[in-house]
Amino acid sequence: MTNKQRLDLIEKHIREHKYADLHTLATRFDISLSTVRRALDELEAKGMLRRHHGGASLVETDELAKEYDFISRDQRHAVEKFDIARLIADQIQPGMTVILDGGTSTYAVARLLVTKRLQVITNSLPIAGLFSEIGSLETIVTGGSIYNRLGVLVGPLCEHSIEQIHADIAILGGAGITEAGIWNQNTLTVAIQRKMIASSERTFFAMDSSKFGRKAMNLTAPFNPRFTIVTDNKPAVSVAAAIKNAGATLALTGA
Repeated sequence: MTNKQRLDLIEKHIREHKYADLHTLATRFDISLSTVRRALDELEAKGMLRRHHGGASLVETDELAKEYDFISRDQRHAVEKFDIARLIADQIQPGMTVILDGGTSTYAVARLLVTKRLQVITNSLPIAGLFSEIGSLETIVTGGSIYNRLGVLVGPLCEHSIEQIHADIAILGGAGITEAGIWNQNTLTVAIQRKMIASSERTFFAMDSSKFGRKAMNLTAPFNPRFTIVTDNKPAVSVAAAIKNAGATLALTGA
């Protein structure tokens, strides 16, 4: 394959999916990570995409996401988020109904679901934008009021719409994890997450190890048997014991 052919294929892939991470491109086109990085550098120089740590996004999508303070936060712990997202995405089977909340960790999962035949419910405008042109997905966006900084829908209308549905799996993020359970900052967001948990058979929490031992303003939920906590490293013994004692599952990347 010539360099031009490789660039054309990568450009086509990113135009179709709006975002691509390094690992996905390397696997899809059977090339090394260093070759992917060089190709993305060339495409960025042409003004077609914007590089981020761990991948690249279509410029028009990047500009939309920046309106929600999304890409700047999305760059933190990108490698860990990708590994966590891949583990969760592997559990999602075609035909499932999946709820995705509006965090950057769930956005990382969403990127890996774009080729699957799913019904997705989300309150995230960036995730809805990501899925908007993907034919294999049916995307349902909740109602509600826009929380501008994060680009999520919240409030009574959003809560009511989630109460009316049933999903196989909910995929959520959080700001912290302690022996007490999962924590998050915004009261409105926490109210939505609780509805998502109640409407789903199982809930996956995508939590990189930077969240260990951190409390936030609100306790989203204590651990329960329907929870799977997916992370990149072992938490403190007390947290691991609390997860086990509650009947929840702890899943580690690379395990």
